[in-house]
Amino acid sequence: MSRVVVGMSGGVDSSVAAYLLKEQGYDVIGVTMQIWQEEDACSVEENGGCCGLSAVEDARRVAAALDIPYYVMNFKKEFREHVIDYFTEEYLRGHTPNPCIACNRYVKWEALLNRSLSIGADHIATGHYARIEQLPNGRYALRRSATQAKDQTYALYNLTQEQLERTLMPVGAYSKEEIRSIAEHIGLLVADKPDSQDICFVPDGDYASFIEEEVRSKTGESLPTGNFVTPDGRVLGPHKGIIHYTVGQRKGLGLALGYPAFVLEIRPETNEVVIGTYEESLTRTVRADRLNFMSVEDLTEPKRVFAKIRYNHKGAWCTVEKTGEDEITCQFDEPQRAVTPGQALVLYDGEYVLGGGTIL
Repeated sequence: MSRVVVGMSGGVDSSVAAYLLKEQGYDVIGVTMQIWQEEDACSVEENGGCCGLSAVEDARRVAAALDIPYYVMNFKKEFREHVIDYFTEEYLRGHTPNPCIACNRYVKWEALLNRSLSIGADHIATGHYARIEQLPNGRYALRRSATQAKDQTYALYNLTQEQLERTLMPVGAYSKEEIRSIAEHIGLLVADKPDSQDICFVPDGDYASFIEEEVRSKTGESLPTGNFVTPDGRVLGPHKGIIHYTVGQRKGLGLALGYPAFVLEIRPETNEVVIGTYEESLTRTVRADRLNFMSVEDLTEPKRVFAKIRYNHKGAWCTVEKTGEDEITCQFDEPQRAVTPGQALVLYDGEYVLGGGTIL
């Protein structure tokens, strides 16, 4: 019998994933990943986040109800290094990172998979809304979930072939309503638990204060303020510091220019935030590096693909080609707004993830 470690967040999706795999005959072990940094920092998780104290209690109860062994594994060090430090460093570089993508690749997969294999498991499993298939070319690829509304493939584009080969995603074949109904049918207490929102280690959504505190605790220094400038360098007024802004932002700038103003660029070396018009915020060309290919080994010629430039982007058609050893360039059919350095550019070939990278 194949042994599978299910990453259990205490939420309905991972709970039903564990149930479905047990029904399919797997030897299931439930694991919650302890990644929060301080015990009291996770009053956050009372709202149903994925990694706090309430998650442990909910997951433990579900495991008992399903009659599967359950453990809590400590991944604080990995989470600090690959997620929190990365998040802070990217913001200081003027980028807007997606910490969930880093967490998926390096913590929820790399760290959990290695530890699971070491205790004799054959696979790991999660409650993500995505499907994994082996293609005729032998490669493993993510396929969009059965329900587009919940599809989570965007945040998983960075998984490696080895990780995909060892991963099961039983929830991807169902809609959210079906998953909740299965949970109710088998009497799980988490059937109506709300989905977790926001970044788990910044519960109040105030990224800037979090980063300021991180920097202050390491260096004892405060972050500098700077100026809003036009693309040609004319100073428009002072700003609070680059970590308070993201490319494409329109609200909360505190500028009265007589026209809707957008953040076009962030320049960390001069602490300048470049401001322009809506038209200036549009572009057809998007470059990305730190590539990960999934359905293909590499891009050998230009290809028509459907691409997303952020998690809630509905996606758009473009032609992508390799423009460097670790660089791709997409030419979109229609201009795209708020192309944000640090976010992921994810490419789809039909229902399958072709690959992606980090926007430059």
